[in-house]
Amino acid sequence: MFDVEQIRKEFPLLSREVYGRRLVYLDSGATAQKPEVVIRAVDRLHRELNANIHRGVHYLSEQATEAYEAAREEVARFIGAGSKEEIIFTAGATASINLVAYAWSERFLQAGDNILISELEHHSNIVPWQLAAERKGAEIRVLPFDDAGNLMVEKLPELLDERTKLVAVTEASNTLGTRPDLRPIIAAAHRVGAVVMVDGCQGVVHGGGHVEELDCDFYAFSGHKLYGPTGIGVLYGKRALLDAMPPFMGGGDMVDRVSFEKTTYAPVPLKFEAGTANYIGAIALKEAIGFLQEVGIEAVEAHEHHLLQMATEELNRIPGLRIYGTTANKCAILSFNVEGVHGYDMGMILDKLGIAIRTGQHCAEPVMQHFGVQGMCRASLAMYNTEEEIEALVKGVGRAVRMLRG
Repeated sequence: MFDVEQIRKEFPLLSREVYGRRLVYLDSGATAQKPEVVIRAVDRLHRELNANIHRGVHYLSEQATEAYEAAREEVARFIGAGSKEEIIFTAGATASINLVAYAWSERFLQAGDNILISELEHHSNIVPWQLAAERKGAEIRVLPFDDAGNLMVEKLPELLDERTKLVAVTEASNTLGTRPDLRPIIAAAHRVGAVVMVDGCQGVVHGGGHVEELDCDFYAFSGHKLYGPTGIGVLYGKRALLDAMPPFMGGGDMVDRVSFEKTTYAPVPLKFEAGTANYIGAIALKEAIGFLQEVGIEAVEAHEHHLLQMATEELNRIPGLRIYGTTANKCAILSFNVEGVHGYDMGMILDKLGIAIRTGQHCAEPVMQHFGVQGMCRASLAMYNTEEEIEALVKGVGRAVRMLRG
């Protein structure tokens, strides 16, 4: 059985109070809380195994290197990559996508080409491609979504052509919760010779991330949304593409030989890991993945789906409240507004009740423009949330509405 109270005991921050009330944390889409196993790993590594990797022959360096590479192997297994060499550790999903946008475009993007981006995307899967397009003289195209949040895949034939070089698409929207079926999008992109960059930040937390099954070319996610530390991220790339791409940054550990006449580079993945890697973050990310797997990914999904249904049904009873993103297969993200109530006011009142949600544009301004709003309130759920917390959210929203609308 899924024992949420037992799970909550593994997350020390959840026991604290805010404004004299028990914290109700509903902002895991921004960053998830960390279980004890991750916190202890970071502490232990700093205390007992802090030595630079890939550089030393002494005991600590060798042990840290072994643990770092074991983390790479675990990530490869977790997301279904063909080999650990296809896993690059970065500072986060934003760094991963920027790496591809720079290094891939240097090799493969030319003037007159086009890049297709879905309208659902987080800014981190939009702006890097705009920068690449400006640098190379390429065109940006947009795959729209309908008012329920479904990507309009029927428009792909008119948007994709022989000059389309890359498609950027999310595995799960950070605002609407939409989980598009990526298979027809990836297949259509491959038919015209384009590669696909998948933002897996929300998807990997909610049962996604099987890269070989998807047949995507690149996949990125951040550790801190997966119950891991901040400052660590992952980029998966197909080996042939990574081999063909030039380095993104120069420095230590990404070189083979250096001279003033010519420098040669290390093979992947080290070619893209210049400088001292966040080895402590990578090793602790391995612990976070292990924790999630021990709890059970399918069990977590079922629990979160139950809470999402409960929250949706209860919030829909509040007059004037609109939920954005109503697709059938959505992850545990619920964005809403209430007529006549500003989102910031809603968020501030909920905060005083001990309830943490996010308000604003959620780094997805085109989504806001689609619906003609300045921002949304967002409750994003995780394995440690409870039915009582959903009830607190619903009561808090109702109270805020009464206070603000009279």
